[in-house]
Amino acid sequence: MQTDFRETRKRVIAVINGKGGVLKTTLTANVGGELAASGQKVLLVDLDPQGNLAEDLGYTSETGDDQGRSLASAIAFGGDAKPIENVRANLDVLPGGVHLEQATAALTAMASKDPDGAKLALARVLAPMAATYDMVLIDCPPGDETLQTAALAAAKWAFVPVKSDASSRKGMAAVAHRIDAVAAINPDLDLLGVVLVAVGTSAKTVLKQARSAIAEAFGNDDVVFTATVRHSEATAQATRERGMLAAELDAVVRSGPKWYDVIKGNAEPQALAPKSSKSVADDLFAVAQEVVTRVATAEREEARV
Repeated sequence: MQTDFRETRKRVIAVINGKGGVLKTTLTANVGGELAASGQKVLLVDLDPQGNLAEDLGYTSETGDDQGRSLASAIAFGGDAKPIENVRANLDVLPGGVHLEQATAALTAMASKDPDGAKLALARVLAPMAATYDMVLIDCPPGDETLQTAALAAAKWAFVPVKSDASSRKGMAAVAHRIDAVAAINPDLDLLGVVLVAVGTSAKTVLKQARSAIAEAFGNDDVVFTATVRHSEATAQATRERGMLAAELDAVVRSGPKWYDVIKGNAEPQALAPKSSKSVADDLFAVAQEVVTRVATAEREEARV
């Protein structure tokens, strides 16, 4: 008899695109961080063998990062996966890393005998712990169809970051196919929305150009987030080098020495402290707000049915 995961999925969001480099990890870390800072209890699941959430959040092997060993073992063989607790206040993380490649191999072998069981492996791992969190965000790997499918089978929502280039749009279209592929075992899965990332100053033009591709992939362009995330290589580098979220970096930048004191020689300039941090932090905060708004609106509409 198949377990009903409806209740344990309802606040699980898979951050997914078939292409890398579209800020999936950045969005997972920063949206999760903003929700946690607001008082919600949040779990981040790093399903990527690259394990880049560790860099974005600044945790290391010295603080419980097992490179995905616990998560991979739970996915492949059952049992519990142990999160790193309090990476930030209210924020726990199931770390990823190279050991997740073993999970992919195990699920591929399992799929030959029990296809649905392989797809539901992550749902089984998350089910015992999901009720203790207000929101669970899964950082999906870009090219691993097996782990992407497992993430969508464990989630209520698919959240798709996309750049305006053709390659990113192709990755977005692959997500639409993945959603269809798990419909039989996860009929509650829905698209939370598509957020345009790494946009320049011509965001309105980019939005207009991208809407037709999004509508073709998902049936309409209402799924496009109002919020966008602008491009800043300096802020991206500084946050990862420091192991800080964008809002944390912005707070450090704002508390630093004044420019006129630096010019006068009365203070040393900060390293890795780009002025663009405020704009990026504001963008990511707006995305987090829209995530909460969309989830809350959908839950109210479901309650009325």
